[in-house]
Amino acid sequence: MDKVVASAAEAVADIPSGATLAVGGFGLCGIPSVLIEALLEAGPTDLEAVSNNCGVDDWGLGRLLMARRLRRMVSSYVGENKEFARQYLSGELEVELNPQGTLAERMRAGGSGIAAFFTATGGGTQVAEGGLPWKYAADGSVAVASPAKETREFEGREYVLESAIAADFGLVRAWKGDRHGNLVYRDSARNFNPLAAMCGRVTIAEVEHLVEPGEIDPNDVHTPGVFVQRVVALTPEQAEDKRIEKRTVRPRSELGAATTSGGAR
Repeated sequence: MDKVVASAAEAVADIPSGATLAVGGFGLCGIPSVLIEALLEAGPTDLEAVSNNCGVDDWGLGRLLMARRLRRMVSSYVGENKEFARQYLSGELEVELNPQGTLAERMRAGGSGIAAFFTATGGGTQVAEGGLPWKYAADGSVAVASPAKETREFEGREYVLESAIAADFGLVRAWKGDRHGNLVYRDSARNFNPLAAMCGRVTIAEVEHLVEPGEIDPNDVHTPGVFVQRVVALTPEQAEDKRIEKRTVRPRSELGAATTSGGAR
C-alpha cells in the first residue's frame, strides 16, 4: 500500500516516447513542475499532453515544448506561451483545442469508465462540423483537420458527441498526500488535478506535504488513493518553487493615494 517512490526521476523512468500524459494544473497553479523536470531529464520524445494549458515558455509544460518533446497538445487555453503559438502556426505541433468544460468532462469521463457523452457546447459550430485546423503544413495549408462529430437532438436542441480521454500516465501536484495516495489540493489547483489523476492509467503525484495514512480526514480527500499509483514527496525547496503567470503591480504611492482619497479598503 505504500506508494512512495524515492525520487521524481524514479517515478517517471518508465514513461516511454510516444506516451500520452494527462497533466494537472490551472495556469501555473498546481502544476507538477518537479515531475515535468524529471521527464525532461529522462528524455522521452513524441509525447502527447492533455492539459488545460501548456504552461509558459520557460516553466511547466513549456519546458517540454521548448525541448521539442511534445508532438501533440490537447488543451483549452494557450494564450501565455509564444513558443506554443510559433510551433503550432509553423506546422511543428499538432493542437486539439477544446472548450474548457468539455475538456474537463472528457477527462472525468475517461476516469469514470464512460466512453463518450453528449454536450450542447459546440453545437452548430466547427467543433461539431469539423474542419478546425489541428496541424498546419509548412506552406500554411491545413495538414490535419478536426473530424465531424456525431450530433443528436434532445428536446429541440443539438448536442455533440464527445469522446472520453484516458491517458497512459497522469502527472499531478497536491498540497498534501499520504503514503496510500490520497490527495488534497488547494484553491484553483483543484480545477484540473483531480481530473488528470482520474484519467491516467498510471498516475504519479508529487506532494508538498507527505503525511501518514489516517492523518487526512476522509472528508477532506479530493483524489482517493485508488486513482494514484506513485507518490513523490517534495523537498521544502521544491514545494516553495512556484511561479506567477502574470505579475501585476502598481507603485505603493498610488496605492496610498487611493486609500487616502477613498478611505480604508
